[in-house]
This record gives sequence, structure tokens and C-alpha cells, in this order.
Amino acid sequence: MCEANAYIMKDGSESLFMESVDLMEPMDDQEFLLTSIFGEQKTIKGRILFMNLVNHKMVFEPMDSMK
Repeated sequence: MCEANAYIMKDGSESLFMESVDLMEPMDDQEFLLTSIFGEQKTIKGRILFMNLVNHKMVFEPMDSMK
């Protein structure tokens, strides 16, 4: 399977935001729509810090912590 888990990086630690993300679509400025393999959808406002495809992981920095 090719889905990834999405995490939010805050104060140096990662917290799980959404599991089994299958689709990531850019929306407005620095906003992304994430859709899981189960059809669940969430939006996140921020930037992508990194993606590790081997470990099925994407990490975001939320807008409120950006400078």
C-alpha cells in the first residue's frame, strides 16, 4: 500500500494528524486537503516540512507556528 500518515510538528515533536492519507491536494495559499483511503477528509494550513516516502510519512508545520 502507498498511503502515508500525516503529522504536525510543533515545539520539536510530531503528533499524528491523519492516518492512511491517499491524496494530498493543494488548496488556497498554504492549505492542503488530505483524503484518507477510507474517504475521510481534513484540511491543514501550513507548509510541508518533509515527506519520507519509504516510511510513509508526511510532516507539516502549522500556520500558527510559522514565523
